[in-house]
Amino acid sequence: MNIGDVAKASGLPAKTIRYYDEIGLIRPQRGANGYRAFRDTDLHKLAFLGRARALGFSIADCRNLLQLYEDDSRTSAEVKEIARGHLDEIDAKIRDLSEMRRTLAALITACAGDNRPDCPILDGLAMEQPT
Repeated sequence: MNIGDVAKASGLPAKTIRYYDEIGLIRPQRGANGYRAFRDTDLHKLAFLGRARALGFSIADCRNLLQLYEDDSRTSAEVKEIARGHLDEIDAKIRDLSEMRRTLAALITACAGDNRPDCPILDGLAMEQPT
């Protein structure tokens, strides 16, 4: 398969596929003309990477997960450790976003939104954060 075919089949942009090749996540064969020639195994890896990236796994985590996927001697504990670490990161982001939302909602509630120049939103943004 050429890059267009594998892009369509995997749902990933050709630019992403080229990047994954450049960083060694996939290793398609090369024809005499230098063009990439993708095998079914490459397509399977790309679909795997697409799903992992859609779940927010980092490139480093994807590299580790792909290595574990291809390792018959892996333990599920190794995979779970990576997934648990990522879930912890997601939970931290959710907490941070929830706090951001509460702060912004409070600033919006405090602002009259009328013709006066005083604005609690701008005042809140101008406040120094404790260090």
